[in-house]
Amino acid sequence: MINVNDFKTGMTIKVDGNLYTIIEFQHVKPGKGAAFVRTKLKNLRTGSTIEYTFNSGVKCETARIERKPMQYLYNTGDDYTFMNMEDYSQVDLDKKVIGDDVKFLKENQDLDITFYEGEVLGLQLPDKIELEITHTEPAVKGNTSQSATKDATLETGYEIRVPLFINEGEKIIVSTKDGKYVSRA
Repeated sequence: MINVNDFKTGMTIKVDGNLYTIIEFQHVKPGKGAAFVRTKLKNLRTGSTIEYTFNSGVKCETARIERKPMQYLYNTGDDYTFMNMEDYSQVDLDKKVIGDDVKFLKENQDLDITFYEGEVLGLQLPDKIELEITHTEPAVKGNTSQSATKDATLETGYEIRVPLFINEGEKIIVSTKDGKYVSRA
């Protein structure tokens, strides 16, 4: 148990049977009345964000979240298989659990999977990954009437907008946060 006055950003707590990560918190001491802690919490199971207010001095249960280094192996239909890099055990995750991160997965990619008491909560991709462009149209000289970008398909099947100078077969760096082109590899 932890006192709400000891909250820190990134800490994981259990409230009403749900697991939350503290995104931000603020101690408020009004001129009249008791102090309280205003927080913004992210649900680790659903991904939704809520605002929650705790009275000062209240205790919350902390949750021990494990991050295990895993490697993405392959997928069969909607099941994606990952291997633990320490004991070589395998874990299958459904496409619904992975969510939008599926568009950044490529075989033999290293990442972290988060667990809570044996339950898989999700995966943590690196902020930026290197992917190869499998298809893009060649740039037409002088075609800058709109923005100077064009469509490109990555090796994972994800479509992205890239600058005109990027060609098929090149490797680029893509942000996993917003899915946008960052730079050449």
